[in-house]
Amino acid sequence: MPQPSRPRKGSLGYGPRTRATSEVPRIRSWPDDDGSPALQGFAGYKAGMTHVVMVNDESNSPREGMEESMPVTVVETPPMRAVALRAYEETPYGKKPITEAWTGEFHEELDRTLSLPEDESFDDDAEELRSLVDDGRVSDLRVVTHTVPSELRNVPKKKPDVMETRVGGGSLDERADFALDLVGEGGEHSVEDVFRPGQYLDVSGITKGKGTQGPVKRWGVQKRKGKHARQGWRRRIGNLGPWNPSRVRSTVPQQGQTGYHQRTELNKRLVDVGDGNEASVDGGFVGHGEVDG
Repeated sequence: MPQPSRPRKGSLGYGPRTRATSEVPRIRSWPDDDGSPALQGFAGYKAGMTHVVMVNDESNSPREGMEESMPVTVVETPPMRAVALRAYEETPYGKKPITEAWTGEFHEELDRTLSLPEDESFDDDAEELRSLVDDGRVSDLRVVTHTVPSELRNVPKKKPDVMETRVGGGSLDERADFALDLVGEGGEHSVEDVFRPGQYLDVSGITKGKGTQGPVKRWGVQKRKGKHARQGWRRRIGNLGPWNPSRVRSTVPQQGQTGYHQRTELNKRLVDVGDGNEASVDGGFVGHGEVDG
């Protein structure tokens, strides 16, 4: 068969392909959740991959009820802490924060990341936030949470990762009560408080960085063949575009930054939640070690 002809592999919808500004993914869209109020996100540190033998429970599958070997990703999820509740108001220019209530108890490593507020009264700030909710000015509530990587022996850092997590489910009054109680009681919560086994999740993360790469690896263009390769360049593109328009278009596959991009994978099934002993492999994961929890 002849080789297929194509301008490139890879979507132009992910441009510009630059390095992510932070290792903490930015969630730009949160789903509407039913049921009781709860946090809609949780952070973890990837340990590696392995496989499990599980029963296929898909009703439309011809292998329903049979055992299958499935690849799984092991993620360490130590308890997180909620340190503040932030209220947002809907404006013509999008959602803008109008007030926030900070707890008075912070983890000893949190000042590595944030300039912590001083002389703040959580009770006064919480009362102001509740009054804004009663007045109908608040359109969304999000909790400022952070990880505690110092509790994991295989994560080589102490600096916490800080993020905002939306509070979903129930009415706005119920969300405010839930979030204020969570922050006021110390804010510690585990992954079991947010997700349950069998649930489908959207997972965001930063891909492995590969530095500057050429167009063959970055865009999947074909290497030059035959006489074109004997000109001295085998891994370059044939040309940068037409004479007119007299500029190089952004659609031309060129060399540049590869990897270390934020990507989101949809509908990942949470197979199980357990301690580190259930997910460990003999000798630990390569480049990570034993799983703590």
